[in-house]
Amino acid sequence: MDIKRARVMVVEDENVMSTFILNSLRRLGILDLYAFSDGATALREVVKIKPDLILTDVHMQPVGGIEFVRQLRSLSNNQLSNTKVIFLSADSSMTTVGEALPLGVSGYIVKPPVLNSLAAKIEQALNS
Repeated sequence: MDIKRARVMVVEDENVMSTFILNSLRRLGILDLYAFSDGATALREVVKIKPDLILTDVHMQPVGGIEFVRQLRSLSNNQLSNTKVIFLSADSSMTTVGEALPLGVSGYIVKPPVLNSLAAKIEQALNS
């Protein structure tokens, strides 16, 4: 899939980081963007939006990224439950990464993301 045609959902609770990520995605030519500040809201909206890719933070309230992805994976709609996900987090601890990667995600990027690395992960996720 052409990265510029991707529908991307960003789930990030920090406004500054959310703005940074959205602006980075726009610099990559991705314009079909949706932003949410927590996993609970994103889970309700994912059914309507049907994103090609979700970029989510790990630590959020009331529903964090790991729980959000667990619930996403349990949806009965295969298109939604198999949505590509990349975690973005400042937490690079082995415990957190070890909990996140078995959820069938396409990557784990430590924030703030470097534009070239973000682009490469997105391309890899969308074309795998």
